[in-house]
Amino acid sequence: MNSNARLLGAASTFALAAFSASPAMAAGTSAGVTITNEVDVTFQVGGVTQNTVETSDNITVDRKVDVTVAEVGGATTQVSPGQTQQVTTFEVTNLSNDTIDLDLSVAQPTTDDFDVTNVQFYVDNESGGTVGSFDATDQLVTFLDEVPEDDTVTVFVVGDIPLGQVTGDVAEVILTANAHAAGAAGLGAELTATAGANTAGVDTVLADGAGDTDAANDGAFSDTDSYTVSAAAVTAVKTSTIISDPVNGVTNPKAIPGAVVEYCIAVSNAAGSAAATNVNIVDSLPAQVTFDNTFGIFVDGTVDGSGVCQADGSAGGSYNAGTDEVSGTLSDIAASQTRTLYFRATID
Repeated sequence: MNSNARLLGAASTFALAAFSASPAMAAGTSAGVTITNEVDVTFQVGGVTQNTVETSDNITVDRKVDVTVAEVGGATTQVSPGQTQQVTTFEVTNLSNDTIDLDLSVAQPTTDDFDVTNVQFYVDNESGGTVGSFDATDQLVTFLDEVPEDDTVTVFVVGDIPLGQVTGDVAEVILTANAHAAGAAGLGAELTATAGANTAGVDTVLADGAGDTDAANDGAFSDTDSYTVSAAAVTAVKTSTIISDPVNGVTNPKAIPGAVVEYCIAVSNAAGSAAATNVNIVDSLPAQVTFDNTFGIFVDGTVDGSGVCQADGSAGGSYNAGTDEVSGTLSDIAASQTRTLYFRATID
């Protein structure tokens, strides 16, 4: 605190008039502002008004650092194994009474099921693209530069989901924003609390609360969001059935040369799984059989309660004589559903 005063002379009567600063904004009066309090003293001597005595007091407003980080939406991000650039969204707010830089970091706890990879930060471009949604107009950053007091910035934490995760697996991401000094190029120095008594300059007071993984009054704040995997659990079973042979016909046929074999590939998706899409089958025929062009290829058939393939598919698929491969695409397979591809060949 700085004071500037003139001595008061002998007085018989006097009056005081005080003037204060204008009302503060949401974050309070900005750091570095000088608050001047002026006082006028009027008095008389022997009934004669004397010269007014003026005095004033100057206070330099200190920096109050207060930051919050809040996950947006209140729900986990649903993802599939192998997806890239999957997004969780946070709002970072500078409640300080000064412009600051904010360093960004992500922690991934060891108590969840997996870690996302290739984690990056993007700032929402509010003047282009779709506000509040991650798109190509958003800016890749490592920290938030020159965040004004009372300002809120939408930050997207973007990462890749490893292959091999199963339905229900959860990855948590904890975003922390840490206050640094603004004004210089790049990320400024980390802000720390001024020790000791109030000085005439701009002191720093850390006034933030405790986040998910940080303490109160440490100049940082953290919050948690998550990714939850919804995967398909696909299994495939291939079976063969002897349809007929040259000796027994269709009555108890045996696997002898000239016998007709029906191959069935049954693809199943487990209960509670995400739908399996773009299900492609390629079956390389063994050298001892010849594909039956007359019968053809059928897709999207079903199985009975014992897993036996039913003759209820639709014509589809293709045969490549050059590679001796049968291939076909099944319709999407929902949870707890089975679809089949089947065809026939003759034993050479």
